[in-house]
Amino acid sequence: MAGLALSITSGRPVEYTGLDHNPAFNSQDKRASSAMDFRLDKLKQSLESAVEGISSEQLSWHRPGKWCAAEVLEHLYLTYTGTIKGFERVVTSGKPLATRASLAQRVLALVVVGLGHMPVGGKAPAIVQPKGLPAEKVRNEIGAKIVAMDAIIAQCEARFGPRVRLLDHPILGPLTAAQWRKLHLVHGRHHLKELLRVRESRTRPMG
Repeated sequence: MAGLALSITSGRPVEYTGLDHNPAFNSQDKRASSAMDFRLDKLKQSLESAVEGISSEQLSWHRPGKWCAAEVLEHLYLTYTGTIKGFERVVTSGKPLATRASLAQRVLALVVVGLGHMPVGGKAPAIVQPKGLPAEKVRNEIGAKIVAMDAIIAQCEARFGPRVRLLDHPILGPLTAAQWRKLHLVHGRHHLKELLRVRESRTRPMG
């Protein structure tokens, strides 16, 4: 399910600054010496490494019925920017924006977040389907978006608590901060495999 898209730290300070001007977001919310979730940091490095040195032709190469690497990368990019915007709304409102989960959402959340399994064959929500953003822009900025996303999730977690469901996912429903991180980890690893296949194809003719 392409649209589905653990806090051990790496020791690198990270702080989201996009809404620091908001008086509702005080210094206590900013987590003293925040550090990026080490699993998302590893995902960030893996994604950047997977597309490093890949040509524009390789990025745009399609397998039948599949997104090209540029579209996969843009899809991930849009999930990160969308999550940032969602958590910005939480900050602005000064309260969690989660609703009550349906039974179907609970089951899907258990499969994806609890078991770490990404269902295949579903269609991504329109908001995160590739829209033709410049591939180089996406490739150059995706790492920074992961950092910013992790930081604002952490700041909301520090403010409202680790067990509080903070924001709804369009498919999985309301999730806690840790569940949001796990979702992006599972989803990112799922698509990383596709990017690595493209990278491996560099040594073979593309037909």
